[in-house]
Amino acid sequence: MTSELGRTIETAVAAIRKRSAVRPKAGLILGTGLGDVSEAIDDAVSIPYAEIPGFVAATAESHAGELVLGSVNKLPVVAMKGRLHFYEGYSMQEITFPVRVMRALGADTLIVSSASGGMNPQLKLGDIVIITDHINLMGDNPLLGPNDDDLGPRFPDMSEPYARALVDLAETIALEERIRTRPGVFVAVAGPNLETRAEYRFLRTIGADVVGMSVVPETLVAVHGGMRVLALTVVTDLCFPDALEPADIARILAVAGRAEPSLRRLIIRVMEKL
Repeated sequence: MTSELGRTIETAVAAIRKRSAVRPKAGLILGTGLGDVSEAIDDAVSIPYAEIPGFVAATAESHAGELVLGSVNKLPVVAMKGRLHFYEGYSMQEITFPVRVMRALGADTLIVSSASGGMNPQLKLGDIVIITDHINLMGDNPLLGPNDDDLGPRFPDMSEPYARALVDLAETIALEERIRTRPGVFVAVAGPNLETRAEYRFLRTIGADVVGMSVVPETLVAVHGGMRVLALTVVTDLCFPDALEPADIARILAVAGRAEPSLRRLIIRVMEKL
């Protein structure tokens, strides 16, 4: 790779390979309150972000800030235990850099998890939403600027950002495991504040089912790099304008924690089929 970004990716990959010989086929991003999914990784090697060139520190609550390499049912994987967010003050390029590194390590599939607010009245606390499409209202894009053709095309197609085959697989497994899931459209906002009543009404009107502060940047970079993406989000608070209650971070984390066993089971079963 000839770009500065490409060279930084190569430096990060070299540093990781000094610590682990794993050649991952799948990458995982573990969101708010969902880091325990990493406990399913066998023979795990954890590397703090601070020890990987090009990585920045995770500052959000419940995000450990470690890259974990190992295997799940013999499938080699690499997982971000704690993601990076735009609202932390980092650039879009910084928060998506780990996805670039996952791809360079060998991962061709990305599984993303997150917490989100549910705006569709059919959703309940703790529901797992399988994201089928998204709306980017973050006001930025990690693909802005000069394009490195070694990393992906100048104008990546987004007609299927979330691989239909993976969505179908997740829905089938959820039925087999009796895990309540719903399909939905995710809208990404910059944060860090939550939305007003008027904003929730607007977001619902434009077609969104759930709202969050992540997922979309990582998906854009993954698709740019030719990766297949499956995104799952846990509804950790309900955002109904006419019955809106103040956000409670402790309660949000508790809901994510209760949903984590089902999410972990679903992700493990999906990886068994990859």
